Amino acid sequence: MARSRFRADRGLTLRMGGVSLGLGALYVAFGAVLISFSGSAVVGLVITVALAWGQWYFSDKLALKSMGAKVVSAEQAPELHAMIDRLCVMADMPKPTVAVAVTDMPNAFATGRTPRHSAVCVTTGIMQRLDADELEGVLAHELSHVANRDVSVMTVASSLGLLAGFITRWGLYLGGGGNNRDNRNGNGVPFIVVFLVSMVVYFVSFLLTRALSRYRELSADRSGAYLTGRPSKLASALVKISGDMSRIPNEDLRGAQALSAFFFAPAINRASVNAVMATHPPLEQRLAQLAKVGAELSDPI
Repeated sequence: MARSRFRADRGLTLRMGGVSLGLGALYVAFGAVLISFSGSAVVGLVITVALAWGQWYFSDKLALKSMGAKVVSAEQAPELHAMIDRLCVMADMPKPTVAVAVTDMPNAFATGRTPRHSAVCVTTGIMQRLDADELEGVLAHELSHVANRDVSVMTVASSLGLLAGFITRWGLYLGGGGNNRDNRNGNGVPFIVVFLVSMVVYFVSFLLTRALSRYRELSADRSGAYLTGRPSKLASALVKISGDMSRIPNEDLRGAQALSAFFFAPAINRASVNAVMATHPPLEQRLAQLAKVGAELSDPI
């Protein structure tokens, strides 16, 4: 965990370590299976590792681009910069790049590979709906993701998911299209094994990243609330945003689905989502936790 004034969360640290080890073991095993059945897959492995590394290294720029966000200077967004400056001083952490996405979807997210190479983005929709104290609570939440480095783990996890997809398609191409003669001779079994193993790897990695995603949101709520000392404002922001997100049309949310796990509130407008599939914990759970923090800090919600 980065050394900052955000409260340490041992549970988050343990989960990040467990997810990292689990994902690493999964993909090493998958790579070993793939290579053992097709030496030519090494080329595909090198290419896909390079692509995954590029996604991790340029994660902040790629995420901002996918949202159509623009980096803004202190002159262009003085109030937003002033809030982030104040919170970074309070948290004793480097200031991230500040960006704004022009969209009615009320949301925010943080991304980046390290605290010194990170970005925090807010939408015009969230700035229009929240007052200054509520927006500060959301920004504290997002900055805690950066300080705790869980955004880095999620970025790596997302990269590995992309890597698995590329490797699977490469393996199927080699097995189904590139070696049809071998398949006719009954040698297509290894590629069926590769496909089945890839499905297991993807499913397990999906569960691991979803579990981390839900816990890290609770951790960021706690950390942000303790930093500002006003959990009631963060709770108010959650209620407003969750209510408004449910009214955003599906077609407007579709382009943001890839970043849903990184958002302050999930980019989805269905009334309920299976707990295993959800990227965020239920709103009621988040509010209940903030109420406990508020009782501790004498800031009733």
